[in-house]
Amino acid sequence: MKILVANIGSTSLKWRLYDFTNGQEAMLHKGGFERVTEYSKAIDDCLGQIKEAGHISSEKDLAAVGFKTVIAKDVTGCVRLDERVLGAMEAYNGLAPAHNPPYITGIRLFSKRMPGVPLIGLFETAFYQFAPEPMMRYGVPDSWLEAGVRRWGFHGASHKFIAERSAELLGRKDVAQRAQRLYTDGGKTAVQNPDFRVVSCHLGGTSSITGILNGVAIGNSLGMSPQSGLPNNNRVGDLDSAAVPYAIRSLGLTLDEAERQLCKEGGLKGLSGGLSNDIRDIQEAAGKGNAKAKLAIDVFVASARHWIGSYFFEMNGADAIVFTAGIGENRAELRAAICANLEQLGIKLDEAKNNPTRAQEAVISADDSRVKVMVIPTNEELVVAREAKRLLEK
Repeated sequence: MKILVANIGSTSLKWRLYDFTNGQEAMLHKGGFERVTEYSKAIDDCLGQIKEAGHISSEKDLAAVGFKTVIAKDVTGCVRLDERVLGAMEAYNGLAPAHNPPYITGIRLFSKRMPGVPLIGLFETAFYQFAPEPMMRYGVPDSWLEAGVRRWGFHGASHKFIAERSAELLGRKDVAQRAQRLYTDGGKTAVQNPDFRVVSCHLGGTSSITGILNGVAIGNSLGMSPQSGLPNNNRVGDLDSAAVPYAIRSLGLTLDEAERQLCKEGGLKGLSGGLSNDIRDIQEAAGKGNAKAKLAIDVFVASARHWIGSYFFEMNGADAIVFTAGIGENRAELRAAICANLEQLGIKLDEAKNNPTRAQEAVISADDSRVKVMVIPTNEELVVAREAKRLLEK
């Protein structure tokens, strides 16, 4: 069983090919194209590279193509991507304008290119379908809720990977199995006492923090859209609902212009005075005394601590705090800032472990820290492939 996972951006196509034949789990091939203007050609070239490498002789050798789809109206989980589901994705284009339209285009082109191969989407919202309802609701009228105004949560594939891998690394095979089977049995796999509590910190261009109790998410810092939670690279993050109409009236903005500024000029870019949306540039400028750059970092750290604290409180502590994704895996100084002065909560970093850790599995907390602080590189594509395989087998 060979499954191709296609990651489609507004101007990019990246892929990984996995082989699950005879119970093995191996990545056979990966590649990608940037500055894509013609997706049909990019898809042909992708398949051509895989054939040239000798991994398939034709598209018929693929059991499925998996996609890390983001959000759709009234659809979540791991599903076959038919026109009904694509229509549900189109209905939420406004909530994920950078993600849904290119995915819809790419999926339709894949369907045309290989009509006999199942196309399967694992929605980013899937990991939160079992979260407690009070953690996923806004205080809005029922009519708003019926229209879809609620917390959905995102980065589900990444946080699910962390749920599984952290449990494996810390000796909780029972919890790892519950997380693995989550989309096939709805979290009914039994686990032992005591509770296993993880706060998963996916920090990158878009960041989110999730509380995970016994392998199942209890909530996510991203809400109805990726335009929420922590300040992201150029998306605003959490914002008072009154701020948008106030800014429109006060600054003379149109709704479209206000939305554009919040999506393109907010977040780290906005906080740094337009300097950059890249944390590396901002840290460099802060080190040279740029006050706005320093403020951007401080706001990011404060927001991360806020969300970690909320899930820490909700779960009555944590067995592990896990950092993942580009910033979480590679920026030791930000991990240190987020975990600073928390010794009374049982959180204590070891500087000698933290500082050299880059994109590798490691425990970076002190030996006497009650809470394990860990770095675990995420693997969203592998999760998509695994879930596509489980759906086919089911």
